[in-house]
Amino acid sequence: MDGNRRWARAHALAEAEGHAAGVRAIRPLLRRAVERGVAVLSLYAFSRENWARSPEEIAALFELLESSIRSETEQLLSQGVRVRLLGRLDELPPGTRASIVGGLDATRRGDRLTLNVAFNYSGRSEIVDAARRCIADGLSADQVGEQELEQRLYTAGLPDPDLLIRTGGEQRLSNFLIWQCAYAELHFSELLWPDFGPDAFDEALAEYARRARRFGR
Repeated sequence: MDGNRRWARAHALAEAEGHAAGVRAIRPLLRRAVERGVAVLSLYAFSRENWARSPEEIAALFELLESSIRSETEQLLSQGVRVRLLGRLDELPPGTRASIVGGLDATRRGDRLTLNVAFNYSGRSEIVDAARRCIADGLSADQVGEQELEQRLYTAGLPDPDLLIRTGGEQRLSNFLIWQCAYAELHFSELLWPDFGPDAFDEALAEYARRARRFGR
């Protein structure tokens, strides 16, 4: 979800206002995803590389996450959305961690759409963690294959993404679901994230529907 800070600068606002606008953009998009029958939606909210940003911006992002969980849980429940977190939860501040765990528990019965929130996430770290779990589970080197790793990824039990959408004019994966997106279709939008609304989402889905997926065949 790229472009929050650029959007804020373009509107002569503080960076925190850009992130807040980015959070507000999620609700209509989530509603449209439910309407379109999307089974799994994953949002990249905070990467492990984002720790290099200013302490003020990081604090604002954590506060936004906590407040969003409190304010959106009832709406998510009404839409049948189940929330999962992808990332290293143990590295987050205790207050943020407690809010996330509470939100995940409250939506666990959602059965219409799974919303993955990648927070303190890194695709490479995810693969490292999966390999460590293989070792912890006592698997020998010749017992470790793709299936064994997939079963230990953060997304275990979920299908691989069909479509990856990147906003803000960037055209790279940036360490997001790099194992799972091996065969995903890619859609790049020039729109900054706060401006990427339901119509833009529909346009991305329509473009995806026109493509022929061969999976190397």
